Amino acid sequence: MHPALSIVFFTTASGAGFGLLTLTGIAAPLGLVPQSPGFGFVALATAVILAVVGLLSSMLHLGRPERAWRAFSQWKTSWLSREGVLSVLTFIPAAIFGLGWLLFGWTGGLIGLCGFLTAMLAVCTTYCTGMIYASLKPIRQWNNGWVVPNYLALGLMSGLLLLHLIVRFWARPLAIPLAALIAIAVAWWLKERYWRFIDTVSAPSTVASATGLGRRGKVRMLEPPNTEENYLLKEMGFRIARKHRLRLRLIARIAAFFTPLVATLVALLGTASLLASLVAVLSAALGLIVERWLFFAEAKHTVMLYYGAETV
Repeated sequence: MHPALSIVFFTTASGAGFGLLTLTGIAAPLGLVPQSPGFGFVALATAVILAVVGLLSSMLHLGRPERAWRAFSQWKTSWLSREGVLSVLTFIPAAIFGLGWLLFGWTGGLIGLCGFLTAMLAVCTTYCTGMIYASLKPIRQWNNGWVVPNYLALGLMSGLLLLHLIVRFWARPLAIPLAALIAIAVAWWLKERYWRFIDTVSAPSTVASATGLGRRGKVRMLEPPNTEENYLLKEMGFRIARKHRLRLRLIARIAAFFTPLVATLVALLGTASLLASLVAVLSAALGLIVERWLFFAEAKHTVMLYYGAETV
């Protein structure tokens, strides 16, 4: 699939935003983060800005962005519509939670309950984002059980790294960097399992199965049905060379997982902790952009069988 930059930015930014919103909504009522209204403002503002900017950037991929509001009406059948509805609903308890915390310094009681509700809706929104792709049966690289866990784990990981950086301005935490180390390890493992799956599991559709001629021997297209590139070839048949794919995976491993892991460990040990946590956030941001670009670039639609691909 053609990796549109607007969608790459949307899935990474909104994942980090909703991840941070989830963690703040849970950690503040439980007293796991500083109760200062200043901390609450920075954490919630960062989360909301990332989530909103990410959602707005997704509209740039639409042919008619002014009609985006119509997607909200299809929530019964569309994961995209459910994501939009839940993202809007998330900001309602988030606003109550934020106002109670920032204006009155409350994080317990009804305000704390709004924090938990915010976290639950943010998780559901991220789940719907993953299901937008996991529900597409014609794309083998997306229609599997590893996509949604990856989206959730990467959102949680990026949210924890942001929370760790922000909280460093108010305190020297122990639980948050430890949780970040675990989240990085889990997200890395899930990503490796996803890559192994798409590399080793064969596609269910081939030219032979699509034509029903497989029992007669090897099947191939006599000639392509087109004489020049068209929309389907551009959007559904994006190709990336194997050497580039492996190189980009290595960059993603180092930038998204290894460097944040080491930097967070350095911060946990108390050596230049603020700088180390900043390095972890910036490196993860770069690595996740590469990872998400690959997520789209490596996906192939079964329609490409019609255009000469032997397998997808």
